[in-house]
Amino acid sequence: MSGAVIALYAEFTALPGQETEVAHLLRELTAHVRREAGCVRFDPHQLETNPAAFFVYEEYRDLAAFDAHRAAAYGAEFNRALGPIIEGDGSTLTFLAPLV
Repeated sequence: MSGAVIALYAEFTALPGQETEVAHLLRELTAHVRREAGCVRFDPHQLETNPAAFFVYEEYRDLAAFDAHRAAAYGAEFNRALGPIIEGDGSTLTFLAPLV
């Protein structure tokens, strides 16, 4: 697995009235993550049917690149800022396996 592309998506829902702030934080994070050497894709989305719901599709070159992403200080800052303005304990990560 260490040499395979890591693909996942993150989901989280903004608390009422916090949609604009969540979108702002996510745009700032995206600018950082897309500069990571091991980032293949980082595509944030806001659901058309529920503007409080956010979805981020992510791909990293390999496990080392994903580990570097998770260790980045700006990611920790994002999570600290995001925590109080979203539902639950944080974003839900779902890891994906390729079919072909």
